[in-house]
Amino acid sequence: MPRLVLIFLLAMTMQAQQKLRIIAIGAHPDDCDIKFAGTAAKFARAGHMVKFLSVTNGDAGHQEMGGGMLAKRRYLETQESARRLGIAEYEVLDNHDGELTPTVEARKQIIRAIRKWKADIVVAPRPNDYHPDHRYTGVLVQDAAYMVVVPNIVPDTPPLHDNPIFLYYQDGFQKPAPFRPDVVVNIDDVWETKVNSLDAHVSQVYEWLPWVDHTLDQVPKDKQARKEWLSKQRTRPHPAAVRKAIEEIYGPGAADRIKRVETFELCEYGRQPTLAQLRALFPK
Repeated sequence: MPRLVLIFLLAMTMQAQQKLRIIAIGAHPDDCDIKFAGTAAKFARAGHMVKFLSVTNGDAGHQEMGGGMLAKRRYLETQESARRLGIAEYEVLDNHDGELTPTVEARKQIIRAIRKWKADIVVAPRPNDYHPDHRYTGVLVQDAAYMVVVPNIVPDTPPLHDNPIFLYYQDGFQKPAPFRPDVVVNIDDVWETKVNSLDAHVSQVYEWLPWVDHTLDQVPKDKQARKEWLSKQRTRPHPAAVRKAIEEIYGPGAADRIKRVETFELCEYGRQPTLAQLRALFPK
């Protein structure tokens, strides 16, 4: 093997073995679980530090309750989810659900959170989502991406020495550009853990979201049957671009063998590793 290739492979192995600090950011108290729970569980089991951050308190996401009572219920759900996943922390900011806008003050909240966590990797929505809270969470994280290293911005919290890697969660939106699966993580082996984390968000996965989708009457009453129903609801076919990426990373035929994945796109802001370096940081 050529010496330069060997040096590169050794460097990738050492980088992959470093203990990373990851912050996954979502608009609502179940968003990180939906998009990142499987990968988070794998990172946590490997000894990396994972934090979930909800930018709003979720106080509008229910058909029968709202306000402080709902916010408290959803906060407790996040803490149970974190326990089930084995992640280090699940923080919920006290911004109203459905009212998030990309203000300077909200940007400062994101900058502080990323800095305090000393994040190596930041994951967030793309800013072209159907929901304004999701959209503006993406904008806020983009706006914070450079500012986290600027000392005179939010001077009450020490800046990061190195800019983190910023990534987007997978989505199906096509405009202005479709999602590009740069990283693919097979979560079949932690699927039960992900379902358990989602199961903690009772107010959402068994009440609010089925109500919005007009499927509330299909939700089983039995707890185990509910989880089996939830698992089926969350198991979906791979889009063509994701199938291609699965085959590229895991080998021919893998897209048929692997049933569930979480995928991520590298943001053009923040640190820019090569594709090989990026993929080496993520669990297989």
